[in-house]
Amino acid sequence: MNAMVISNETAVRMSVIASRTGSELMAGAKAIMIENLKEKLRNGVARFVFQKRNGEYREMFATTNKALVQRHIVGTGVSRELYATTAVFDVEKGTWRSFRWESIVKVY
Repeated sequence: MNAMVISNETAVRMSVIASRTGSELMAGAKAIMIENLKEKLRNGVARFVFQKRNGEYREMFATTNKALVQRHIVGTGVSRELYATTAVFDVEKGTWRSFRWESIVKVY
């Protein structure tokens, strides 16, 4: 049997998502998806789907790869992680966006 190691950041995300959704099972699944997404974002452009606040689903192509976003980093903001969201650079719109952790639907 393989044991899964969960980082402190993933455990925090699970707690926040469980609190917002009322589902520990959903929290675990979504926190793992976010961990997978963040790895893909660091390595290049990632494709994922999330649900917007108005209920619409949005597919996004985004990155956090420093080589790709260096010229777009201002460095004056507060980390979105403090607000239980993740900031990404939307490569189609050419601007920074963020999404709430519980809104993630699929990571490709």
